[in-house]
Amino acid sequence: MKKVLNRAPEVTSTFWIIKVLATTVGETAADYLSVTLNLGLSVTSYIMSGLLLIALWNQFRLKRYVPVSYWIVVVFTSITGTLITDRLVDELGVSLITTTIVFSVVLLVVFALWYLKEKTLAMHSINTAKRELFYWVAILFTFALGTATGDLLAEALKLGYAQSALIFSVLIAIVAGGYYYFRINAVLAFWIAYILTRPLGASVGDLLSQPAKNGGLGLGTVETSMLFLSIIISLVIYLSLKQKQPAPTAD
Repeated sequence: MKKVLNRAPEVTSTFWIIKVLATTVGETAADYLSVTLNLGLSVTSYIMSGLLLIALWNQFRLKRYVPVSYWIVVVFTSITGTLITDRLVDELGVSLITTTIVFSVVLLVVFALWYLKEKTLAMHSINTAKRELFYWVAILFTFALGTATGDLLAEALKLGYAQSALIFSVLIAIVAGGYYYFRINAVLAFWIAYILTRPLGASVGDLLSQPAKNGGLGLGTVETSMLFLSIIISLVIYLSLKQKQPAPTAD
């Protein structure tokens, strides 16, 4: 019988670390390309969407989990999801409250369709092209929703980046506590935490990169992006080497 390979990684502490770092890069890289390099949101969106499609093509071609390919897709999805929200808010004038509500509804629809078709939303069941397609669409909208939610708290409600990051950290801790101590559904806990890590990473990215007059620490988008990218690359190399190690055999 042919073994069915999973197309997504195991959910470990390393997974969550890279995920938060990737969301931070999504925020700072989008700001760097559209603002610092003055490419604008439209041009940056077209470029990142094109790169995301290329990365997805390679990911589907592999038909299995490969750390480098998978996390490249996550980073480009993070940047693209950020740009979707930024364009709606900054170019089309859609409010952050509206984008938060709309993306919440869209994400619920994606999850509903996914479950109706496949009867599962679990990470360990991403072993067909159809399930992986639902998976990446859901992830794209978690990034768009997370961007809207993070900006809503930090900017529209004027809580600031540090306080917003603290709020999302507490919410993630509550979800983790619910999973470990009260045994709430693992799939539900995963997706709630996945959504919350996006505004957490965005708040951390803005806190580090934005100038002091805007409530940040003034590290800059280039420095912040390069710092977090370096950590991501190091962790992905570690995962790639670990994946290539032969499984231990019983004596």
